[in-house]
Amino acid sequence: MTRGRIEKALSGFYYVNTGHSRLQCRARGKFRRQGLAPLVGDWAQVTDLGSGEGVIESLETRRNEFRRPAVANVDQLVILASGAIPVTDPYLIDRISAIAVLKGCSVLVVLNKCDLDSADTLYEIYRESAIPVLRVSAVTGEGIPELRSAIRGKLNTFTGNSGVGKSSVLNALLPELDLPVGEVSKALGRGKHTTRHVELYALGEDTFVIDTPGFSSFDTEELNLELRDRLPETFPEFAPYLGACRFLGCRHVKEKGCAVLEAVRLGKIPRQRHESYVRLWEELKDLREWNT
Repeated sequence: MTRGRIEKALSGFYYVNTGHSRLQCRARGKFRRQGLAPLVGDWAQVTDLGSGEGVIESLETRRNEFRRPAVANVDQLVILASGAIPVTDPYLIDRISAIAVLKGCSVLVVLNKCDLDSADTLYEIYRESAIPVLRVSAVTGEGIPELRSAIRGKLNTFTGNSGVGKSSVLNALLPELDLPVGEVSKALGRGKHTTRHVELYALGEDTFVIDTPGFSSFDTEELNLELRDRLPETFPEFAPYLGACRFLGCRHVKEKGCAVLEAVRLGKIPRQRHESYVRLWEELKDLREWNT
């Protein structure tokens, strides 16, 4: 058997890079019986059947996984956003970043289209947060070297609302990819999905990027009891204040003597980040065992 990483999953086939070849594989029936699906980013043991065909025999233990988009072993989630059409709602960024932090991923916010709009509001939110932020332009190349440095040596997953320019940024990082780029509807303020499936690309220097469809693919299945119970931990700038509240069990929403709320009042935590936290808490608070 040969070890390889799954780079693409499409129509029941898994494309596994062994370092010597790329095999089009089926998975053994035992995976279906066990309710386990191979994911892009998985390390697998495969049998080479010849003629570019193979069979996935087993999967190595994952460090993390996302259900939708279906990816595994992610080091860093790169959230593409924009101050130009389509303008990104910071709540969408914060919702996805919370899920990523819970799964042990680092998070990077990348503001594309800064040649059209410098996205000052979004930039100030994340510059003052514990999440790093970069401004780039896939058109002019501004910020692309800094982005290349920030993703180097990691398995990165790119996501963002449709039309924000994920494929354009990937093309700027590695022009030979020549990924299709969609147009943004001025009337609707959003783009069409040009990424139809999940695929992993090698960018050199032990750097990999998984391109995924937009925010809508992050399913509500990821909003679960574990996220509810650990929600304060998923906002890293809260960390210095957790445990310093007047009362045990503080939810950091509107309680008296809350150290997090005091930090927000003093400008040590961006108010918009706390507003996203409260909104996410409202989504999660009524979850029960039977509906997760």
